[in-house]
Amino acid sequence: MIIEKPDFISLFEKNGIAVSGTQYDKFSTYSKMLVEYNSRCNLTAILDPEGITIKHFFDSIIPFYKLDVKKGASLIDVGTGAGFPSVPLKIMRDDLKLTLLDSLNKRIVFLTELSEKLEIEAECIHARAEEAGHNFLMREKFDIVTARAVAALPVLCEYCIPFVKVGGIFVSLKGSNGMEELDNARNAIKALGCVVEKTESYQLPNGDLRTMNVIRKISHTNIKYPRNKGQMTKKPL
Repeated sequence: MIIEKPDFISLFEKNGIAVSGTQYDKFSTYSKMLVEYNSRCNLTAILDPEGITIKHFFDSIIPFYKLDVKKGASLIDVGTGAGFPSVPLKIMRDDLKLTLLDSLNKRIVFLTELSEKLEIEAECIHARAEEAGHNFLMREKFDIVTARAVAALPVLCEYCIPFVKVGGIFVSLKGSNGMEELDNARNAIKALGCVVEKTESYQLPNGDLRTMNVIRKISHTNIKYPRNKGQMTKKPL
């Protein structure tokens, strides 16, 4: 369900990333489970081998190799869906302490079974981000918080930044409009106790444009955030 092993390994090697045979096997297993479960639970519209390889796996991994991710860092993936970007990253960086958060229980069931099959450690949590963000067990507890697309960036910041510990980062992965979204989110970023540390645009091997925004937390987030979904949507920060 992914491209052949030599081509897969070569794709990553061209970008300075070494993929072992064992890691390739895990990606292959992941892709098969993704296709199988997708018939029961809508996980993704991308199911062809090249699409899964580039738009799911490569797209999930490459941004974090542009960052200095410390060994043993704690990472939560908010609205993780089928596990992107965090599960592919965990395959490459097994030292990371991974938490997967999603509001749909069917996805959490898939992710739990996937983690067992891939023999990776991950805490899979069924909860809404706006509620989990007020849980003292998770609030401001993570070195890295990430989300891929999910919502407009001002809203996404309010969902995600409450999970970031002071000194940690929120890594937002967006498409070609990521810079424009960042401009719209600057008020939210400041209100939530953060600053923009880095933004980078790049291309996937198939030509698709991507933008990574790295947002650093410099002070505690006001306890009133995150608000409920209705408030966020009607009056974004």
